[in-house]
Amino acid sequence: MKCRHYLILFFPVQSHINPSLQLAKNLAGSGAKVTLVTTNRGLKQMKSLPTLKGLSYASFSNENDDDYQSSSGFSSYVASLRSIGSQKLMRLMEKFSDDGEPVTLLVYSILLPWVAVVARELQVPSAFLFIQCATAFTIYHRFFNSQDGIHGRMDPSVSIKLLQSLPLFSFSDLPSFLLPDSPLSGFMIPVLQEHIQVLEQDPRSFVLVNTFEELEQESFKDIANMNIIAVGPLIPLAFCDGSDLTDKSFGGDLFSKSEDYFQWLDTKPKCSVIYVSFGSVAVLKKEQKEEILHALVESGRPFLWVLRSSNSEEEEVHKTMKNGVKGDGIIVPWCSQVEVLSHQSIGCFVTHCGWNSTLESLVSGVPLVCCPQFSDQTTNAKMVEEVWGTGVRAKANEESIVERGEIKKCLDILIGDEDRGKRIRENAVKWRGLAIEAVKEGGSTYNNLKKILEISG
Repeated sequence: MKCRHYLILFFPVQSHINPSLQLAKNLAGSGAKVTLVTTNRGLKQMKSLPTLKGLSYASFSNENDDDYQSSSGFSSYVASLRSIGSQKLMRLMEKFSDDGEPVTLLVYSILLPWVAVVARELQVPSAFLFIQCATAFTIYHRFFNSQDGIHGRMDPSVSIKLLQSLPLFSFSDLPSFLLPDSPLSGFMIPVLQEHIQVLEQDPRSFVLVNTFEELEQESFKDIANMNIIAVGPLIPLAFCDGSDLTDKSFGGDLFSKSEDYFQWLDTKPKCSVIYVSFGSVAVLKKEQKEEILHALVESGRPFLWVLRSSNSEEEEVHKTMKNGVKGDGIIVPWCSQVEVLSHQSIGCFVTHCGWNSTLESLVSGVPLVCCPQFSDQTTNAKMVEEVWGTGVRAKANEESIVERGEIKKCLDILIGDEDRGKRIRENAVKWRGLAIEAVKEGGSTYNNLKKILEISG
């Protein structure tokens, strides 16, 4: 049997890096050779890359020093990544073949549908690593499939029934990129359409979804005509089945993290701390930060808040906020989220509801206060509150600000003694158990990983 060689190409942002790295570690741990590929700048920015037998890294240069925040804009950056990346990827694949290590499966993440075209030209199987939930993929497929896609034929005022087992979805529950007034819809809709099209064009291709079958059974049934494989939760193994206690972080952080918060957490009672983080991309308005701060302080509960600064002006604002913290709370610029969520002191998580954060909370058994900002976060919040029952969705005002009173109300539900809060906490514990069972030997995700090794070997 030929040597299995997986090449995983990912976009260099934190939410894409984490699941890509974890999939790479899981495959390499099964004895395969895995090469992770991104841009030069992206690879340089990643701190503490995992070192594992069979795991290696490669990168390629792009225009504007690989800076997608340059004046040329995000869409221009992605376009140049396509034109330059296609050529560089083809050369890299040819080099591996010349060196006697041909790639047997080419894996790519969202924003990179052109990778599947390169794979087809080289007659190499490809897989789309979908880093959102399976329900989001079902929505994209419902909108953009070539047979009966509903994109452009929907009335925004009418709720839709995606699946019989799911509640009605209003337009505001759908991924924001599908909404005509979204700033990025003009860019993202063609990208999402292309993702679905390239999958339809190649019957050998398949989709790897960062979820587990038990969590989204009905969504998997709805897209059963496609080759869909659940490979999640893509979480460091120390926090899943405990099969590798040394695997405690994803590696590849783009941000420098604090370390002193663990000693602080160790001093707190079980399930008492409110953890707050809005991920690596979302930028909160100053008014929203102030409302969160007031809600946390007025709650009278200990809290750990991750508050990133993207410029000197924000740094000054955050210094002022830190100085204004009264009571038992700390603010840090970044942290190891999976380690924090697994700490026994954490009682709930105030989150933007990005899929990585949502999945990490499920694995940790931590209930959520959902404050979605954009992208698939609105869909995740819908599922958390109405399907999985592991949290509550905070309601924003007309200016899209979640006010302090609303945040406090949600916190009281999750940490208080009300029946609703008890049910939510019980559901969180239930899903944690099912997530861990999925990755254990004989579980659905464990078996799916074996399936990938078999079909690409």
